Amino acid sequence: MTASATRSRVLSLYRQLLRESNRFDSYMYRNYALRRVKDSFRQHKGITDGNTIETLMADGHRNLEIIRRQTVINRLYKSDRLVVEDVATARRT
Repeated sequence: MTASATRSRVLSLYRQLLRESNRFDSYMYRNYALRRVKDSFRQHKGITDGNTIETLMADGHRNLEIIRRQTVINRLYKSDRLVVEDVATARRT
């Protein structure tokens, strides 16, 4: 597979993971998932071996499915918003 095709697949997976992580209702879960995704991709950004990339992509897809399941569960059991969430929302606007 060409480098540009691999790069686009990796970026697509990265965006999907970030999008799904943002769907957590819980502030703590959402920030944890986003931090883990970003840290993992930063940690592995220098890898060029094709087999290693494929292994990491498979792990990423498994994690994507886990995040999707967990966001559904997280929405079923809503909790009150934290004070920190109100401050974070106010800063964005």
